[in-house]
Amino acid sequence: MKNLIKREQSECICFAESENSRTKFKRMILSLMAMVCVLTLSAQSVYDNEVINTIMARRSIRKYLDKPVEHEKLEIIVKCGINAPSGMNRQPWIVRVVEDQKLIADVTEVYKQENAEQVKRDKDFKNMFRNAPNLICVCTPANGGGELDAGLMGENIMLAAQSMGLGTCCLGGPVRFLLSNEKCKFFLDRLDIPADYKLNYIIAIGYPDEQPDAKPRDASKVKYIK
Repeated sequence: MKNLIKREQSECICFAESENSRTKFKRMILSLMAMVCVLTLSAQSVYDNEVINTIMARRSIRKYLDKPVEHEKLEIIVKCGINAPSGMNRQPWIVRVVEDQKLIADVTEVYKQENAEQVKRDKDFKNMFRNAPNLICVCTPANGGGELDAGLMGENIMLAAQSMGLGTCCLGGPVRFLLSNEKCKFFLDRLDIPADYKLNYIIAIGYPDEQPDAKPRDASKVKYIK
């Protein structure tokens, strides 16, 4: 009888321990599920952020539809641009927005004369600004400085454009051509740039006619100091 009682007591203890283990296991599973939910919600909160999505979706666009950007949209985009930060709020920039299609066509004729072979090889060539229908020309002080501030403004412009379904491309080559060729003086004159400023870069802008993949980014250049 004593042995029977001991055996039953032992079985009861094992059962209790088994129940306790199952309870602990259930609690562990629930905890893991809760952690997964938190991580999932955290990830979603990042990717549901419109600003982050806009930054990650921006691409340099080199093919555009033959459709000028509406003036009202250009106004909004440039307003976003000049709201960029600048050292001591100096705002060391001058901005010129080109909507005149004839002006773009006329200066492109000069480019075609000087680069006939290059233009001939490009079957899709329409103008010297990656075929963009509109231009945002950014100028900085002629005596130097302001480049960093102007760069911040340019990024604001490109992200604002992206958020509105427009494409952009920051151009340096056309600027060098415009500044080095005397035949382009009429174009620069129309921009009406103050004497103490110089053309720094041009942002081509328009409705995109391509969806390029993102170029790889080298994350190894980033280091966190903790």
